[in-house]
Amino acid sequence: MLGVLCGLAVALSFLEGWLPALPLPGAKWGLSNLVTMTALSLFGLPQGLAVTVVKAGFAFFRGGAAGWMSLAGGLCSTLVMAVALRLFPRRLSLVGVSILGAAGHNTGQLLAAMLLFSPALIRYLPWLWLAAGACGLLTGLVTNLIFPALQRNFSLRRE
Repeated sequence: MLGVLCGLAVALSFLEGWLPALPLPGAKWGLSNLVTMTALSLFGLPQGLAVTVVKAGFAFFRGGAAGWMSLAGGLCSTLVMAVALRLFPRRLSLVGVSILGAAGHNTGQLLAAMLLFSPALIRYLPWLWLAAGACGLLTGLVTNLIFPALQRNFSLRRE
């Protein structure tokens, strides 16, 4: 199952490149976040991190900066979502977890970009968080739709 999730995350990340661009430069839809959040919710942190690292590994094929930014964003996102799922399992919906994860991803990517390019990029953070809210809402709603079927079909958990 973990291999399938890793493959799906890579495929969705690739597919995302074919979707219409968001009006904010560098902002992405975050479709592969669906898979990371599912892996975290159903299996736990090690599996969520595995999905993140495999997906980032494929980003390195696009170039060094893209790979480092994907890895930084993915690790921040996965850790933020894991903490949210652990601390607020009943009070925070998958939509809320997704929004936090999107904000974590954008923050991690921006930190990597600041290290690679310019610290002045910090001014871009509020705009990235705005995009994270919208895209996190979308991916969280989609996850809410598919999650019950995954739980039923695989007898998996989400406390």
